[in-house]
Amino acid sequence: MIYTVTFNPAIDYVIKIDELAYGMTNRSNSEEIYFGGKGINVSIVLANLGIENTALGFIAGFTGDALANAVDSMGIKTDFIKLRQGYTRINIKLKGKDETEINAQGPQISDREVDALYKKLDALKCNDMLVLAGSVPRTLPQSIYEKILARLSKTGTKCIVDATGKLLINVLKYKPFLIKPNKDELEQICGMKLDTDEKIIGAAWELRHAGAENVLVSLGDKGALLIDAFGKVHRRKAFSGKVINTVGAGDSMIAGFIAGMSKGYEYALLLGAAAGSATAFSGGLATKAHIMKML
Repeated sequence: MIYTVTFNPAIDYVIKIDELAYGMTNRSNSEEIYFGGKGINVSIVLANLGIENTALGFIAGFTGDALANAVDSMGIKTDFIKLRQGYTRINIKLKGKDETEINAQGPQISDREVDALYKKLDALKCNDMLVLAGSVPRTLPQSIYEKILARLSKTGTKCIVDATGKLLINVLKYKPFLIKPNKDELEQICGMKLDTDEKIIGAAWELRHAGAENVLVSLGDKGALLIDAFGKVHRRKAFSGKVINTVGAGDSMIAGFIAGMSKGYEYALLLGAAAGSATAFSGGLATKAHIMKML
């Protein structure tokens, strides 16, 4: 079974407006609501590709109930932990002449509730796969990724980590199955500009030497690059299309990669790139029909 963890899921309330006038009443042109978070995004695209998975994480209040119901309605199995206090956050996205975002902090998560998540993760087995994606909310210790990988290192569970900076670096010693930095994140880690494939490959190799089994680097309009568990470098050019939305493109790439793994690394990279592009070229997360059209 594939599991995803979203520590701080959100309801994104997207408001389209001509121009925002501060200190006055404004009226929108249209509104849209999206339910997600990086781990949930992975779960949605996996489900769109027909891959069964379970979404884990924390929800709170009536907004958490709404998010859980929405994810359930997409055919995704959920096993969220309901927090005793607070509300699942609502993020405001104002889209007009300029784009303004207000991302809420999210609810307080107690040690007892973290232990409840650990208990669920302790049940994972050798053939299971766990996706940890996104930042850690301020109410949780920044070492939680490390603690989870340390607990699962004895079970043989394949862990996929999509995180930045020290969150990513600190888990490498536990030999995650896959990490997925983008080019900017890779540059921040290695402290240098990566303006050629040779430099990107060199930086990716450093992460692999540090413990990552597979290193998948998303390169935006330059495609993607993979160093697999056998040390082979795979390169995939970007698909052609008009970029409409980049939110969730990296999460979609992870989902496509996982879905394609049964046919080998070359196909996994191809399907991952197709899924990421399908999301970037559409208004929401990639559907199976759009991904197949990309292929």
